[in-house]
Amino acid sequence: MAKVRSLFVCQNCGASFPQWLGQCGSCKEWNTLVEEVQDRVQEKRSLPDSVRERKPKPVAIAEIAADSGPRMPLGDRELDRVLGGGVVPGSLILMGGDPGIGKSTLMLQTVLRMDGVRTLYVSGEESEQQVKMRADRLEATGHRPPAADGAPTGCYVLTETNTQNLFKQLEALRPGLVIVDSIQTLHTAALDASPGSVGQVRECTSELMRFAKTTGVPIVLIGHITKDGSIAGPKVLEHMVDCVLQFEGDRDHAFRLLRPLKNRFGSTNELGIYEMRGSGLAVVEDPSRVLLGDRGERPSGVCVAATLEGMRPLLIEVQALVSSAVYGTPQRSATGFDLRRLNMLLAVLEKRCGFRLAQKDVFLNLAGGFRVEEPAIDLAVVCAVLGSNADIPIPIDTAFCGEVGLTGEIRPVPRTEQRIAEAAKLGFQRIFIPQGTKGLPKDPGIELVAVARVDQVLSHLFG
Repeated sequence: MAKVRSLFVCQNCGASFPQWLGQCGSCKEWNTLVEEVQDRVQEKRSLPDSVRERKPKPVAIAEIAADSGPRMPLGDRELDRVLGGGVVPGSLILMGGDPGIGKSTLMLQTVLRMDGVRTLYVSGEESEQQVKMRADRLEATGHRPPAADGAPTGCYVLTETNTQNLFKQLEALRPGLVIVDSIQTLHTAALDASPGSVGQVRECTSELMRFAKTTGVPIVLIGHITKDGSIAGPKVLEHMVDCVLQFEGDRDHAFRLLRPLKNRFGSTNELGIYEMRGSGLAVVEDPSRVLLGDRGERPSGVCVAATLEGMRPLLIEVQALVSSAVYGTPQRSATGFDLRRLNMLLAVLEKRCGFRLAQKDVFLNLAGGFRVEEPAIDLAVVCAVLGSNADIPIPIDTAFCGEVGLTGEIRPVPRTEQRIAEAAKLGFQRIFIPQGTKGLPKDPGIELVAVARVDQVLSHLFG
């Protein structure tokens, strides 16, 4: 009998070594090497015979028939747009996010509301009764009329973690869409490692990818993330799948954002916005209006920034509070905004504009729990800070967009015309834009104030 060969695989980076080491030689982490048996992998494959025995041959690219079939709509406008118009047959999609952010809720309510498609929800973390309780809370039963050919449709639930049994059920049920919650709970007999290890995650994903490409059944994988926000498992997991979606948000706020980090069949500049409710996740029809709330009389230190989330323009309220430092060291705090960039903008105001903010506490907050990394919000941050420092309210019908440089200049930002259109749609009367912006509309329906430096904005606002 051949000797069983094993390797020691790092659970942090996926590097393999022939013997156990206390420290991984690749990522330098301690006590992360786990032994994984590598022999007899082929004879333990859990794929169905129809998939495993398929032996493709080289084909001239000119002879390949282009598959221009329609995408499968999921019935969720935000999710369909993020994916590029729906799910491509045979695609493999990976969705990650914080625990309790709503990944399982989003996918379960999606498959429950799909018409004319038989779906399979594979749960490795919840029992059938727990999934049913979640479905009842979502106010969707999953019972649908049969398809045109008489085949039953609706959502089926399978509580299984072994891929051998999973593929047997897939062969018997033949669903049109499969949801796996989650990939870290699956294990295959091809490896002797525990579920969730680097080898198991890689091997299970490989088997699911081969099944999806061979049968044309799209599969959505729900993945865990690590404490630093990256998807748990080897980095090759993100390379193997066709789409990587990140579901993010703040638990203290109701809004959730769905971002595509990778999409082989569409753009990665789209964004889906949801609101968490008691009956599930609801699509936000007009996010800018929801984020701005009641546009009544505003105190000092509040202004509106015209920003972009992917391809979607959004108007977000920027709140700043500047007060005298009670203790020796001034405090700097930012929620939803990069603290290092805030410090840079404060240094620009001190050096280029002559404002003495070094001995004052500065607190900044973006309303709604959003986090914005786009530099076009710089001008709104500067105006909010100076408005709070001077205790002068900024007109509520004014919006701002522009990047502030280290010399105090205001630099142009991309897709300014979309920001202008969004501000005009919401009833704003004036918007500050960088001077030299190209492609402005001829009849914007709003007053455009072009400025080149920060001091010009201050003269317009505070005289």
